[in-house]
Amino acid sequence: MPRWPPPWSEIDDPGVLAAIARVPRHRFVPPEYQDQAYEDHPLPIGFGQTISQPFVVALMTQLLDLAPAARVLEIGTGCGYQTAILAELAQTVYTVEVISDLARHAEARLAALGYDNIHFRTGNGWEGWPEAAPFDGIVVTAAASDWPPALIDQLAEGGSLVIPVGPAGWDQELWQATKMEGFLVKRRLGPVRFVPLVAGPPDRGDL
Repeated sequence: MPRWPPPWSEIDDPGVLAAIARVPRHRFVPPEYQDQAYEDHPLPIGFGQTISQPFVVALMTQLLDLAPAARVLEIGTGCGYQTAILAELAQTVYTVEVISDLARHAEARLAALGYDNIHFRTGNGWEGWPEAAPFDGIVVTAAASDWPPALIDQLAEGGSLVIPVGPAGWDQELWQATKMEGFLVKRRLGPVRFVPLVAGPPDRGDL
């Protein structure tokens, strides 16, 4: 097995590194990819979705700069791996997934692993989770075509939003933004590639 977690020079938050070390990534990977579970690249999880590269998960988590009492919103539960990392660091995690089968399996998987600080919802990630707002951190694990206004509204003052923005394909940028006096102070991190953030259940042709 590769060294775990890898010696990433960009990841220097000891809490994030410890969370990556604690969460068993193989529990979130389909059986046919088990031999690659601890390699530093994304893997398919079905329904046209992927489990993100561990480095990207660590980077996005570090950019949130979470305090132990933080309330976090995740858009795109997927297989639940990023959710588990967040649950290791934050007091409460709210996670939204548009694909019902993924949401159901992720909830069962995370419950089996003993996480009891996660709230789940199947629905449109563009809408966020307004009744649970404000959030100290929001992370979006799919590429939005633009900045979702609802998520900006639901971010607490001083909180961080980490999101890939751009069209489906390679032309996306990872951004970190902090809410200051009601406005976002944005920082561009560099190019990434994510599946698109959809506004509703995908057509069968997308699966």
